[in-house]
Amino acid sequence: MATTSPHRSRARARAARADLAVTRSRPPRRRVDAVSYLFLLPALALFTVFITVPALAGAVISLTDYVGYGEWEFIGLANYAVLFTDPNVLRAYGFTLGFSVVTVVLVNVVALALALGLSAKIKMKTALRGVFFIPMVVSGIVIAFVFNHLLSTSLPALGGALGIGWLQESILANPDLAWVGVVLVTAWQAVPSALIIYLAGLLAVPEEVYEAAALDGASAWRRFASITLPLVAGYVVINTVLGFKNFLNAYDIIVGLTDGGPGTSTRSVAMTIFTGFTNGDYAYQMANAVVFFVLAVAISVLQLQIIRRRGVSL
Repeated sequence: MATTSPHRSRARARAARADLAVTRSRPPRRRVDAVSYLFLLPALALFTVFITVPALAGAVISLTDYVGYGEWEFIGLANYAVLFTDPNVLRAYGFTLGFSVVTVVLVNVVALALALGLSAKIKMKTALRGVFFIPMVVSGIVIAFVFNHLLSTSLPALGGALGIGWLQESILANPDLAWVGVVLVTAWQAVPSALIIYLAGLLAVPEEVYEAAALDGASAWRRFASITLPLVAGYVVINTVLGFKNFLNAYDIIVGLTDGGPGTSTRSVAMTIFTGFTNGDYAYQMANAVVFFVLAVAISVLQLQIIRRRGVSL
């Protein structure tokens, strides 16, 4: 009869004790009550009916020649083949991506500068914060119509009265400069939301750090570059992600400000899709929407990877 080696027996005993210790160190798995899933059913049903089903139906329609009414038939990937060679669609994507990047940079720079000023020891700080937050509570289409009148009527009239030639022409009527007006108006409305996040980040920075830097003789710029900016870098990432997501879907301000003009110089992807739905390009623009959705998902995944590398939690 075979006998077990003492060394082997002791090794097995140590392994058993180690497994027992690991098992005890693991937190007990919480048991989810079945009733909890019942509370998810209404939200899941609404999401399925109003989001998932229309999205799947749109993907199927993008493979047809459907114009919004009447009969249709499957044509495969023909819509997608035309889409990637359509100059109007490519121009809309170029404008949307460029507009989003420029607006994100402008919004973050202005919001961080305002946050630094409003977090300093100044008079009427609370009142000034209220003033800067006003654009956030005003409808985008209302803001667009107000600035449209201002840039198209009031400023040219002022330029004519003062004899300033370049001010007499509306920036919104210039195909090469209309995008600047769209960026400025969009940033004007978007700055307050980014400002709130930056104020929260600056309030989280310990005051003792600034006091120690001041005792070491660090200048204001040195304190900003070496203390403030690194400590609020996570908030910069958050504002960049949220801002880019919102600006990709820009629609209402562009409609009220330029309606995509002059020509199609300021037409975004969202405007192109919605316009096509009413012009008989239903299936074609549905394919455009599918491509835009894939692009937005890819950008979101990339941004999430950046967030995880920085250890930022949304």
